[in-house]
Amino acid sequence: MTDYRRTYIPGSSWFFTVNLAERRDNHLLVEKIDLLRTAFRYVKERKPYRIDAVVIMPDHLHCIFTLPPGDADFSIRWSLIKGHFSRAVPKGERISSSRNKRRERGLWQRRFWAHLLHDQDDFNNHLDYIHWNPVKHGVVQRVVDWPHSSFHRFVEQGVYPINWGHSGAFNVHINE
Repeated sequence: MTDYRRTYIPGSSWFFTVNLAERRDNHLLVEKIDLLRTAFRYVKERKPYRIDAVVIMPDHLHCIFTLPPGDADFSIRWSLIKGHFSRAVPKGERISSSRNKRRERGLWQRRFWAHLLHDQDDFNNHLDYIHWNPVKHGVVQRVVDWPHSSFHRFVEQGVYPINWGHSGAFNVHINE
């Protein structure tokens, strides 16, 4: 069995990728976006964290979380978010035999990708990656056209121009 090791640093910022188990032609996350938002809020009330940036794609999501000082447990947050969302979605997905043995739902991949953000450049690069993702995957031609993204908030704050990514306006960053 693979030995997964994670670094837990209290109060740190992390980039995450979280995928549905069945990604092919699956639009569950955007079809049930309100349930997903509810799950994020539910967990945030119980286990505080800050969502610095997010993009919800049809079959996966990317986000940057910052944990509060003294708290390093992002894994419990993802477990709670996935669980809350899964309980709200009607059953009917394909369930593998291994998941069936464990009495698990089959909505989410079991694990997720986590990357500790080391500095401001790392943060900025992942921020750009998050916001460019809908164009990268071909769901829209312009970043601004994807509604399920924090990009719009960053435009309102003056961090990105509205035409970012389409006129050579890459690498606009947040400076703390």
